[in-house]
Amino acid sequence: MESTHIIPEESKEYYTSERCHILELLNTPKLSDQSIARARVKPGVTTAWHALSETSEIYYILEGTGKVEIGNELNKVTKKGELVYIPPNTRQRIKNIGETDLIFLCICVPRFQQKNYQSEEE
Repeated sequence: MESTHIIPEESKEYYTSERCHILELLNTPKLSDQSIARARVKPGVTTAWHALSETSEIYYILEGTGKVEIGNELNKVTKKGELVYIPPNTRQRIKNIGETDLIFLCICVPRFQQKNYQSEEE
């Protein structure tokens, strides 16, 4: 992919069945080795259990406080300025335990593709 400057369009944020709002910041087949999205979770909401097949993910918390659960290994409070790494094929979810929106970047390697999303809801 050639050098480029991207200006995200806030109006393209959408609500998912995972119970969060997503704004795709960078997700293109031309740059298949990574993607970046902004996630927004309302206070009191817990996202759906899910996993990403063959895709690792990093959460970078921009605003708010959440409780992240990853597999059977991690159950921890995370806040602004912190990172969380989620290995491929690993069950995950996050709950907004604050009073304002929980906002974080989702950095996926390789890029997020819907076909790799696996619901883990019971």
